[in-house]
Parts: sequence; C-alpha cells; structure tokens
Amino acid sequence: MIMVLGESGQVARELAAMAPDARFVGRGGLDLGALDPDGAALYDLIDRTAPVAVINAAAYTAVDRAEEEEALATRINGDAPGVMARACRARGIPLVHISTDYVFDGAGSTPFSPNSPTAPLGAYGRSKLAGEDAVRKAGGVHAILRTSWVFSAHGSNFVKTMLRLGAERDSLRVVADQVGGPTPARAIAKACLVLAERLQSDPAQGGTYHFAGAPETSWAGFARAIMAEAGLDCAIIEIATSGYPTAARRPLNSRLDCSGLSATGLTPPDWRAGLRDVIEDLKGTS
Repeated sequence: MIMVLGESGQVARELAAMAPDARFVGRGGLDLGALDPDGAALYDLIDRTAPVAVINAAAYTAVDRAEEEEALATRINGDAPGVMARACRARGIPLVHISTDYVFDGAGSTPFSPNSPTAPLGAYGRSKLAGEDAVRKAGGVHAILRTSWVFSAHGSNFVKTMLRLGAERDSLRVVADQVGGPTPARAIAKACLVLAERLQSDPAQGGTYHFAGAPETSWAGFARAIMAEAGLDCAIIEIATSGYPTAARRPLNSRLDCSGLSATGLTPPDWRAGLRDVIEDLKGTS
C-alpha cells in the first residue's frame, strides 16, 4: 500500500481515482503546518500504516499569499518534506515529492534542466526549494518531480477560471510573455505512481526529474486553446506581465527540459489531450 500525503489537491484527487487502495492523509490526519521537527507524529503514522512508498502531494500553493505568509509556506513546503524524507529513510521506503518550476528565476528562453542553477523569485519558490534541499539532505531513496502549470477538473486552476470567465465575457486580457508547459494533474498522478513503484525495485532511479506538458505555450495561447476546446466565443487579448501586476513575481520562462524522463520510461504528456479530458470531465459534472 502507498501512503499519499494530501487528499484535496488536484494531484491527490487524481491519485485517489487511480489508486483507491492507497492511504490518503489530509490536514485532519496530519497538519503539516504544525508538524513537530522531530516528526514523531509522521513516524508513528508510517509505523501504523506500513506503506511501501510515500507520495507527497500536499503543498502550500497560494503563490501571492506566500509573500505575506512565507513562514507558514516554508513549514509546509520546506520543513515538512524534510521530516517525510527522514521518516522514509528510517523505515527504508522511497519518497516521491512534487516540486515546481518556481525554483528557477525564469531567465532566458532555454528549457531548464534538473541540474540548472536554482534562483526562486519569491516566497513560494523559496519554500519549495527548501523542501527539495531537505529531501535530498535526508539521504534516503527519493524522486523529486518538478512540474508546472497544473490543471484538472478539481479545485481552482487556470482552466476552470478561463471557462468561467469565457462564458461571461466577450474578451479577456491574458499574459503572453510567460511561456511554459501546462500539465494535467492526472498525468502527474500517474507519473508519481510509476516512480513510487520503480523506486521500490530500483532505488538507483531516484533523483530529480522534470515533468511538464508539451508543446510549450504562453498563458494566452493556453487560454485560446481552452476557449476553442470548450466552444466559447471569447477573444483573448495578449498583454505583458507588466500589465497584470501580482504580489509575487512569476517566471517568464517556465520551460522544463524533460529529456531525463527517458530513464524512467515516462514521457511528457500532451496538454492538449489532457485539456480535452478535463473539459469532458467538467461537462459530465455540470
């Protein structure tokens, strides 16, 4: 049995559909923002559950609010993964940890490789980088999966926002100078399960991987695809990032080099196919 930390987020919801026999632990079962540094509660939970692997799908994801709540974001995204990694090492089980393109500064136009220098622009990115560093420092068997622009039929995300606004308005102004790879949460969940299984039999496959949707696009390009797929007659007006100020700076270049995935048998998902699936899922629930 696999233990999944997180139960209400986009990836956790997809994991629940794919792995119904997994043990899901939400905030009610373990508050990562209040986790003891010694990890006693998590160690006890792992001992009682006896999982064969742990997937960390829990995170503080409020990018703008993190600028004011960096301490909380760091406890959840930075300190807690370190406790998870140490607990997993002590019990001899692998950890799969999800991270983000926000650990990079977004400079240039070349896709970032897993070994590219990190330089987060804001509190959220710093908190996620702290989590990566803590997982590596623990020294156990692990895989860190960096991804970007996550979307699904669950929770709050860009696709659902565009569908709602596109049905209400004739046009929308959307940033066109941030470029990356939208990634279906369903594909991320599948990749986590594959890595969790592979690490049990071949710990050498551990390490840091990039997993983002292809082909690359801008937020404006993604928005146009959403409108077209949903049959919405809403024009997308391209604007610069400077025309849409936010509390936290966003990386202009979120391209991730996913070539290292070949060693695991995984391939970057086609976000266009994932978008079709999400819109069909949403139609089924409306």
